[in-house]
Amino acid sequence: MDVSADQQWRRLARKLARSPTMYEEKVRQDFDRARHKALMHELLSIVKRQPNELIPYHEVRSRVSPERESYRGFQEVPVNQIVGSVDRFRDFNRAFLPRHGHTAGRWQNVDRAYYQDVRLPPIQLYKVGDVYWVKDGNHRVSVARERGVEFIDAEVIEGHIRVPLYASMSTGELLQQVEYAEFLRRTDLDRLRPDHDIRPTTLGRYDEIWDHILLQQEGLSERLGRPATTDEAVKHWYDEIFLPISRVVQERQLLDRFPGRSAADVYLWVIANRHELEDRDGQELSPATSAAAFADIVEAESALPARLRRLPRTVKRGVRKVARSRLRPTSP
Repeated sequence: MDVSADQQWRRLARKLARSPTMYEEKVRQDFDRARHKALMHELLSIVKRQPNELIPYHEVRSRVSPERESYRGFQEVPVNQIVGSVDRFRDFNRAFLPRHGHTAGRWQNVDRAYYQDVRLPPIQLYKVGDVYWVKDGNHRVSVARERGVEFIDAEVIEGHIRVPLYASMSTGELLQQVEYAEFLRRTDLDRLRPDHDIRPTTLGRYDEIWDHILLQQEGLSERLGRPATTDEAVKHWYDEIFLPISRVVQERQLLDRFPGRSAADVYLWVIANRHELEDRDGQELSPATSAAAFADIVEAESALPARLRRLPRTVKRGVRKVARSRLRPTSP
């Protein structure tokens, strides 16, 4: 019959209790082993160029305001769904292994309590989506993970947002999802236009889009002769600005030329450079026509001979400038 990790530790604790010297030595060895694992994780993250840090809770709260919070009380929480910390995110890595020697005292105290079969108080967690951040009990989480414990007693406060979060997400993916949740809270776009697909690939871009919507709200208010509601501004922005640009992106297959990018990325470029395109052509351009002009530029640059693509950047910039000066936007 298989023996659980918890049962193995309890058997070892009973043996060590009969030999205090061996007992203390084992606690020191446990911490040294955890520190060695942390070092290996650090080196591996450098080689793979992958983040290895816990996610700070303030990084989440600075990007999203939960629509409501609820007290979930005491419950058993899966240890592998704890991804970050409120104030100890520098002391542990993403696997909650100790990164610094100064954590030895508290870490070993918790480890010693396990050997002595002392029941520790529940940790305190914030939950957002399906993942958790430690408010109190970081060392207890670290020791529990090192021992292979699957669930830990916790007191939980949950913040409710509109999108799912998963422990398997990278730090960047999780923070982008959090920004998306805040964007939906502000705009109600998931209710107003359920089929929308707006996914910038870099952080901070939803705030730019929200500024665009507020600008549209001002213009719409002037045309209506009354204050436009947020819902009206969001629908106008989506239907008249974003969607026409997105259609050009799809029709001209622009994303084939920009792997890993999205229609929202192209939209942001077009809006940022729309005045430059208008100055070049001496006329006001609609969103769709601006996107078509961008597509023309991309296709012209792609048509450059391979030998020109290998030229120094300053030379290529001059070639592109000439190519753009000869282009005229076409309707999609």
